[in-house]
Order: sequence, then structure tokens, then C-alpha cells
Amino acid sequence: MPITVRPTQPDIAIARVISRNTTPPTERAASILTWAADEHVVCALALGWWLRCRSKPEPRRLASDHLLVTALTASLVPHLLKLVFNQKRPDRLTVVGHLHGIPISGRAEDSFPSGHAIQVGAISSAASQLPEGERGIVRALGACLISTRVLLLAHWASDVVVGSTIGVLLERLIRCVTGYGRREQV
Repeated sequence: MPITVRPTQPDIAIARVISRNTTPPTERAASILTWAADEHVVCALALGWWLRCRSKPEPRRLASDHLLVTALTASLVPHLLKLVFNQKRPDRLTVVGHLHGIPISGRAEDSFPSGHAIQVGAISSAASQLPEGERGIVRALGACLISTRVLLLAHWASDVVVGSTIGVLLERLIRCVTGYGRREQV
């Protein structure tokens, strides 16, 4: 029997502000941006990177192995968690938002946790091995991408925060298997 998760008061307040103030052009832009954190896109990019790195030096191959395993695992985990947890999406509870054109996303009870945020949290965590400038770009882009999930009322803010945290923890656990980030690989 699934565990029901309820939005927090700050979640509700944020969703109300978004539903009252978000404009159709902002929603269209967010709808396009949000696809960059979709599990299918992230896995396809990770697979492409993995294939590209097959002829590269060993450290690059090992990093691409880790990234592919991380992306695939981060795609599976949200589906498993959504079997355990139920939470109604904010777009089902904020009628005013639909007057502005906010789309209805996914299954009504699949808000918690955000799968996009798990993907982004995992990839951002893996980016910790990149040079500082590149790491900052990955993290800033990731924050922008997952904020689209809140802006589109596909998720409560807490779904995104928890999803990102799960992604980071998941990537760090995967390091124990892949050996990614060990000093001798750098």
C-alpha cells in the first residue's frame, strides 16, 4: 500500500504564486527546457558520450562508464519510488494555473519525488570531478532545469529538493561500484 506524501505549507504557497503569476511565454520556455532533464534525453546523451569515449584513454572510459550507469540507475529509481509514494501533483490542485495554460503533466499521483531532479542531482554530483568552471556550469544548468518542474507545477518544490538529494546520494553510492572519483583515476 503506497505511502501518501502531502505538500508542505511552503510548497502550497510557492505553487499559488506560480499559478497566479506565470505567463504563457514563460510556461512555453519552461516546457521546452524541462525536456533536457528527461530520463530519455539524459540516458541517450550518456550513451552517446559512452560510445564516443570507447577509444579514449582509460580515465575517460571509466568516467563515461560511471556516467552511463548513473544515468540508467537514476532513470529506474524514480519509477520504483513512485510505486511506494503517492503525492498529487500541484497542477491537479491549482485551478488558477490552468487559466494561464500550465499543462497537466504525468500521472496525477506521481509527484514525489521528481524524476527529473533525481537525474539532475546524480549528473551534478558526478560533475564534482570536472574542473571548477565546468562543474559550476553543470550545476547552474541543472538548477535551472529542475526549477522548470516547479514552474510548470509538475512538482512541488519539496519534490525537487528531495529528488536532487536522492540523485546525489545515488551517484555517490554508484561510485562504490564503479570506482569513479578515486584519486588514482584523476
